[in-house]
Amino acid sequence: MSVARDERKALVDLMTELGPDAPTLCGTWTNRDLAAHLAIRERRPDTAPGILLKPFAKWAEKVQGDYAHKAWGELLDLVRTPPFWIQPLDSYINTTEYFVHHEDVRRAQADWEPRPYDGKREHVLWKFLPFTAKFTYKSSPVGVTLVRPDGEHIVAKPGANGVVITGEVAELVMLAFGRDQVRVEYSGDPDAVERVRSLNRSV
Repeated sequence: MSVARDERKALVDLMTELGPDAPTLCGTWTNRDLAAHLAIRERRPDTAPGILLKPFAKWAEKVQGDYAHKAWGELLDLVRTPPFWIQPLDSYINTTEYFVHHEDVRRAQADWEPRPYDGKREHVLWKFLPFTAKFTYKSSPVGVTLVRPDGEHIVAKPGANGVVITGEVAELVMLAFGRDQVRVEYSGDPDAVERVRSLNRSV
């Protein structure tokens, strides 16, 4: 199975275990809200502009709300089984989407811990990380370099007075997607580090 499929299955399994009202790291969204978001993302292309652009957000919110009112089992089935057209695109559009949202549910639990190292997953996530990191750190007033334990690195933002962020690939991905529930280490000038920590990294 691909990493995208693995993460989709693991996310639905965890949502089933925790129930619709469990919290996530997606603001005020519960599992039900997140499942509705994932369902309309793949099944209602008319909501795509609203997911990305504020002027169209009300329509996306209405459709997502309608989906959120579906029976919990039915909603999970929609997330579990993607439309046929997703199959050839799955790895490209869903690897980080489902990994991050799986972690959004995992890490919203008080006793969360990083998952055991998985070479296949980390390899695939590392390939997708540069695009996201260069987008989310573009407003940094100082340079930012992301470094994994073996020394491989990504320059997320070139610049002077640089900050180095070191961590496992999964942690660097979550950080680049705006999540603060991560296990990473920062090094650099304390003021520069604080400026990077306070960046708006929302995607």
